[in-house]
Amino acid sequence: MNFSARLLKWYDANARELPWRVPRGSKARPDPYKVWLSEIMLQQTTVATVRGYFGDFVARWPDVCALAAADLDDVLHAWQGLGYYARARNLHKCARVVAGELAGRFPESEAGLLVLPGVGPYTAAAIAAIAYDLPVTPLDGNIERIVARLYRTATPLPAARPELRALAAGLTPSKRPGDFAQAMMDLGATLCRPKAPDCDACPLRPGCMAAQEGSAERYPLRAAKKPRPTRHGVVYWLQRDDGAVMVRRRPDTGLLGGMMEFPSTPWTDLEPDAQALAEHAPMPVRWRRVAGEVEHVFTHFRLVLGVVEGLAEPGGAGGNARWCRPDEFGALALPTVMKKVARLVSKMRPNGP
Repeated sequence: MNFSARLLKWYDANARELPWRVPRGSKARPDPYKVWLSEIMLQQTTVATVRGYFGDFVARWPDVCALAAADLDDVLHAWQGLGYYARARNLHKCARVVAGELAGRFPESEAGLLVLPGVGPYTAAAIAAIAYDLPVTPLDGNIERIVARLYRTATPLPAARPELRALAAGLTPSKRPGDFAQAMMDLGATLCRPKAPDCDACPLRPGCMAAQEGSAERYPLRAAKKPRPTRHGVVYWLQRDDGAVMVRRRPDTGLLGGMMEFPSTPWTDLEPDAQALAEHAPMPVRWRRVAGEVEHVFTHFRLVLGVVEGLAEPGGAGGNARWCRPDEFGALALPTVMKKVARLVSKMRPNGP
């Protein structure tokens, strides 16, 4: 029995039941909308986390046209907790392209999928394989790990990716390539785990060089990580007499684009000084430091935020700012770091400034 036959036999008996998949034994084809939605959600997020979000999204927006018609604020709000908010913005943008320019139908080729907003090489290959059963090879972390162990790849990641992609492509069968891709994902998630892989139960053990050597956990090799830098900023908690707090929308592009936030200084390598605090303050009022700090870790840096509070002078918010009562924060697309700010102020100053 060859490599793909062993893996598919294992998959037929052990496939995970996931809400975006066709039920085991069904002859129906996967819904491209659900495949696309799940793959976007699963980028740098676990299956356990995505399950609930996926169900909520599909219940609210059952097809790509419904999602395209949604307000971006509603999509960003529903995305809260999944992180990497550029994915949500691109999700909405992509839905509008598919619904408007493509009459509600996703492209049925890897090349056609690649031109859609937010769809990169892995996602295009995954949709093409799973939704359309095309013989293409998605390469995610699970598949990288399996292939690196099968061939005991000596090149460390990320430099090894072109080599791993070529090796994975050589394993992909012409029959059932979509099932094969999902089988590789399931194998990496359940048996060929990063730590403590269950090599004894793995259907690929007979041909796995790392397993035969007893060194599976060592692979894939990884280049030494650079230290994550720390950035600093100060958030302005500006509150009116009626308890409403100033919030504003971040620019549509960049980190946390389109999300709501409390005004703050720029996030820089140095802690803001008095001049920076005065320059970026939303109003020239008396500011008092709130005890404590907020820490949040992004992919490429660690953020430390101080908080100052002040009582607003009469007048409108202006620009991209608005006023919102704390009991209405739940209706805003507030990223996790700003929720941490609100919790800190609530803990330290339960009655406001």
